[in-house]
Amino acid sequence: MTAAIIITICILILIAYIFDLTASRTKIPSVILLLFLGWLVQQGSLLMDITLPQLSPLLPILGTIGLILIVLEGSLELEFNKSKIPLIKKSFALALIPIMVLSFALAYAFMYFGGYVFKDALLNAIPFAVISSSIAIPSVRDQAKENREFVIYESSLSDIIGILFFNFIAFNATINMASFGNFGLQLLIITAVSFIATIGLSFLLSKIDHPIKFAPIIFLIILIYEVSKIYNLPALLFILLFGLFLGNLDELKRFRWIQKLKPDALNTEVHKFKELITEATFLVRALFFLLFGYLMQTSEILNAGTFKWALMIVAAIYIIRVLLLKLFKFSLVPLVFVAPRGLINILLLLSIIPEKMIGLVNKSLMIQVIFLTAVIMMIGLIITKKPAIADSET
Repeated sequence: MTAAIIITICILILIAYIFDLTASRTKIPSVILLLFLGWLVQQGSLLMDITLPQLSPLLPILGTIGLILIVLEGSLELEFNKSKIPLIKKSFALALIPIMVLSFALAYAFMYFGGYVFKDALLNAIPFAVISSSIAIPSVRDQAKENREFVIYESSLSDIIGILFFNFIAFNATINMASFGNFGLQLLIITAVSFIATIGLSFLLSKIDHPIKFAPIIFLIILIYEVSKIYNLPALLFILLFGLFLGNLDELKRFRWIQKLKPDALNTEVHKFKELITEATFLVRALFFLLFGYLMQTSEILNAGTFKWALMIVAAIYIIRVLLLKLFKFSLVPLVFVAPRGLINILLLLSIIPEKMIGLVNKSLMIQVIFLTAVIMMIGLIITKKPAIADSET
């Protein structure tokens, strides 16, 4: 049995790699293929009467690690300088406004049709309002540089804002001035923690003279993230700031204190670190979606009772997106199609305690929204012409 499990996992990861290699040509989001592959494994194990241990507890663990790695990978790729400030401002607005508009609109709809308490309805609505960077970022690899940068900024900020908003609603019994003051204090604390941790981790990265140096850094990052979460701090902000710092050492050379880190030598280590993070991100993301697909039930995918809600949510997502892209003078194609839901949305849904879950929201609804947004993105990217100059700008 042990040999069979190891062989199966190896084959599945290799198939996932093939999906990743061919995604830029087929335009089929790897998440669809991975979920389907995981579901096929489940059907195969049922046919052969193979009993596996309970795997559900692994899902939030893989999801959390995957989220950390995805945001870190994206932030390491971002350029942060004066010329990028207008893009960052627009990306922030296009991440924030849809989350707020869609969350409150859905909450009112849940409250109106289901008679739920508004706060509970809002908590259940937020998971549907966040763009998934785990799907958006890999899907625009072969797009023009400006589109890639926008999607990385927008989806990473969407993840962070979504988690901040979700935690704010989840951890405050009442929303008043005191809760807003506490939230502001949390932001200040995590900013200070991020600065200290970033300098410390960068120093370790530049000073460790040992064949094994990246694994301890990664585990320290995950440790800081989890400890921050225990104290209800916006931990994902630390990941973004750390990645931006390492990815923009050349821009920071003018600061005297940066010279103590020997940025030229550190840049070499950062390049190796990026490569490791990219490979680790692929592995964890593939395992997460394979496992989620394995745990899916056919009845959840084909649930007619939730499908009309899924269509309504998806329609609202793209109507809001069209209006905002026009308002901020972005090209609609292909950006309008890149608003997928995925890993972060599943994680937020799983984070809702059973007492706060509402009847209209369940795994079926989330799966259907993920599939619909992924299919729309796939069709949109297929009909979008490939850039004439393929990354000669980079």
